[in-house]
Amino acid sequence: MSDTLKHLYQVVEDRQSNPQEGSYTCYLLDKGLDKILKKVGEECSETIIAAKNGVQAETVGEISDLLYHLTVMMVKQGIPLEAVLEELDQRSAKIGNLKQFHISDHNT
Repeated sequence: MSDTLKHLYQVVEDRQSNPQEGSYTCYLLDKGLDKILKKVGEECSETIIAAKNGVQAETVGEISDLLYHLTVMMVKQGIPLEAVLEELDQRSAKIGNLKQFHISDHNT
């Protein structure tokens, strides 16, 4: 899985370094962080709705859109993919890392 994400990250980095006319990635990078974050928010909402609707193919598509836009955000902000993967590795190695939750979270 991480090979696919690594490849995506490399493609986005390449678009940042070598802009190509007509590239959606270049368009987002050129428009800046506000536009990218707007798309991240939209895709997050669409992912939630798709999951709630229970259609797996739709949910997979929206998750893919979200991961793409998050990758563009990471590249724009200079956040290396390796930093995120290392953080996930560290978190998965923890045992008993359930965080305390508020009473209001019981019903969700």
